[in-house]
Amino acid sequence: MVPQWIIEKKRDGQALSPEELKYFIEGYTRGDIPDYQMAAMAMAIYFQGMTLDETATLTELMMNSGDLVDTSSIEAPKVDKHSTGGVGDKVSLLLAPLMACCGAAVPMISGRGLGITGGTLDKMESIPGYRVDLSDSEFVNVIQACGCSMIGQTGQLAPADKKLYALRDVTGTVPSIPLITASIMSKKLAEGIDGLVMDVKWGKGAFMKTYEDAQELARTIVHVGTRMNKGMAALITDMNQPLGRAAGNSVEVIESVQALQGNGAPDLMEVTLALCAQMLLLAKLADSKEDAMTQLQKQIDSGAAFERFKQMVELQGGDPKALDDFSRLPTASIQEAYPAPRGGTVTAVSAEAIGRAVVLLGGGRAKTDDQVDHAVGITGLCKVGDPVEADAPLCTLHASDQGKLAEARALLDEAFTVSDEDVTPEPLIKEVIIPE
Repeated sequence: MVPQWIIEKKRDGQALSPEELKYFIEGYTRGDIPDYQMAAMAMAIYFQGMTLDETATLTELMMNSGDLVDTSSIEAPKVDKHSTGGVGDKVSLLLAPLMACCGAAVPMISGRGLGITGGTLDKMESIPGYRVDLSDSEFVNVIQACGCSMIGQTGQLAPADKKLYALRDVTGTVPSIPLITASIMSKKLAEGIDGLVMDVKWGKGAFMKTYEDAQELARTIVHVGTRMNKGMAALITDMNQPLGRAAGNSVEVIESVQALQGNGAPDLMEVTLALCAQMLLLAKLADSKEDAMTQLQKQIDSGAAFERFKQMVELQGGDPKALDDFSRLPTASIQEAYPAPRGGTVTAVSAEAIGRAVVLLGGGRAKTDDQVDHAVGITGLCKVGDPVEADAPLCTLHASDQGKLAEARALLDEAFTVSDEDVTPEPLIKEVIIPE
């Protein structure tokens, strides 16, 4: 086979055979097919899409491009959650210990930030000493000890996806439903899980800008997972404004700790608890949504979920004292309030503009090898429906560089809309999709 002929076939909108996909993915994983040809293929897929059969085949090939995690020694039901990414989305940091406290095992293999969306690994690495590079055996040992573990991809786990994940970020091919589906599911299925709940986000701060695209992605993922005999569910959630009141890395760890201690932002808790409830139902650890919610609230109120989070952090080399004493986390040297231009009601908060501002501050990446400044970010974010007075802070910027601070401030001029109108925020959870 000739790589460019396969690229041309997809460019012209034709379906690729399993043999053609196998040739391309295996060749790319070995290094026989270079990045520039994979980038061309990714762009062809972005414009022409894939059939459900092609997407399932691509997912299976990427999953089998490396090792599979052997979780057979873990007796508890193995369930995971994955988000398509958003601004201020720190749900995983709450969800993993909550689920572990309720009797589930959560083998969570996460990613770094893509574009304006934050990455779970970047957040966790702002905790001093925390290791995301565990071996498979260390990963399983942590899960057996505390019920959850959050790591990154090893070189042997879905290596085709690891290479392609980085390439997509810098070639404008992130928001492709087949590529997103294959990327997510190849990693998640390689974890050895029994079930998966997806948080598919739509809106200005999401890869899926329209609700219809989010529906298509959710249904595709549920179809692929069900075809591979996994329990599946997907929630479609709003990402037109950031989730919670902080965006960045260490500032989101702080907000996560506060949420685990019972002081979570209402929108953050609504999404987290809804996802956890679906996971408990999939794992058959709850009889109903109401039962699930009761169990989850008990783990927060008793302090058990926070203690479980600290236990996981310590088992992975992190400093658990940093979760009690935030001065031990990376802290920005500059903290500056961004004032409201007038009094009134906040009628819009652009998640995209907030996300871009965090990237400009250094909290995200413009290139795959960029270093992230874990200390920077934005806190105290006003939400849609909040009343504000003139010159009162709409948020606070945390920066390490005055030049970057000025760039980020300029973006915030388009992030907030304040008017005299009354506004009702959109429902956070628009739809729950389960297999037919």
